[in-house]
Amino acid sequence: MSFAIVAAIAVSTGITAYGQMQAGKIQQSEFERQAEEEKIAAEGRELERKQELNKVLAANAVSASMSGMTGEGTPASIALESAKQIGTSEGMLNLSDKLKRAQLRRQGANARAIGNIGATSTLLKGAVSIAGAMPSSGPAPVTTATPTAGKNP
Repeated sequence: MSFAIVAAIAVSTGITAYGQMQAGKIQQSEFERQAEEEKIAAEGRELERKQELNKVLAANAVSASMSGMTGEGTPASIALESAKQIGTSEGMLNLSDKLKRAQLRRQGANARAIGNIGATSTLLKGAVSIAGAMPSSGPAPVTTATPTAGKNP
């Protein structure tokens, strides 16, 4: 009967540990998918910002040429400073997007590690349960007889 209990504990422990490992892998895959979705969304946002910027720059150029301004002097320096600020802003947005994707990937790696740690813990608990269910095969307990007072053998 103890073999059946040990086998049941071992099978249950193995299935639970496997399930924990698979859950960690699935969570990691989900975070990786979210990171890829974020990358695609960030590329789309960047494209929209560039298109809007091109529209504004084109409208400014048409407005300046219609008013007879040349591309020299203050309007040119303002445009150059605006372009620098826009470039800095784009760099910060791209960095923010990359950091968000990296965070999602780290969360995925952590989820997988937690699954593996949980599986290891389950295996160790199972081993302890199996050890407790095994019959003891140690030596029989030793009893000592105490001499009784007043009697000689």
